[in-house]
Amino acid sequence: MAIKVANNQSLTAITALPSAVSGGAMNLLETQTASSSSTLSFTSNIDSTYKEYVFKFYDIHTNADQVDLTFNGSIDTGSNYNVTKTTTFFESFHNEGDSSAEVGYLAGADLAQSTAFQPLASGLGNANDESLAGTLHLFNPSDTTFVKNFISIINQSYRIGLPGSINQFVAGYFNTTSAIDAVQFKMESGNIDAGVIKLYGIS
Repeated sequence: MAIKVANNQSLTAITALPSAVSGGAMNLLETQTASSSSTLSFTSNIDSTYKEYVFKFYDIHTNADQVDLTFNGSIDTGSNYNVTKTTTFFESFHNEGDSSAEVGYLAGADLAQSTAFQPLASGLGNANDESLAGTLHLFNPSDTTFVKNFISIINQSYRIGLPGSINQFVAGYFNTTSAIDAVQFKMESGNIDAGVIKLYGIS
């Protein structure tokens, strides 16, 4: 990378400063709001325009109790959501009473060369005040040479046994050299009762 310098070498005689080097900008592409929705599908805006796409989740609430928020990709603009993927899933937990804390791997929530929907958050409750928030990053989905990597971090309220905060980490790749051009989110059962998902392109 070239070093930016002023247009002359005397600080007292500077007449112009170099332009700033800007970082990546988040460009809002689409917003979807759930209302007892069986699925939320993003079937446009995922293309070669950006090398990174970010989904942001705001107060996602389910109408079913103790279910997973899941997602899958498509290579045919949403006609099918069945791309082969391999993933990992681990989490950290701390309860409200400060009596329990742990970090663990969830072997039942990962996938190995599977076309199934991947859990992003496990065990979401449906109490009135329970919800999740977080992000999913999808990298270079239009590339036709390499697999398509993704990383997700989600936090949610959790109340199986001990109510508390649970932070869940998912990473993996779509094992395809075809372009991923659509993404769908759904609960493993029931509906996405409320919440917002926003899609950004990172320039």
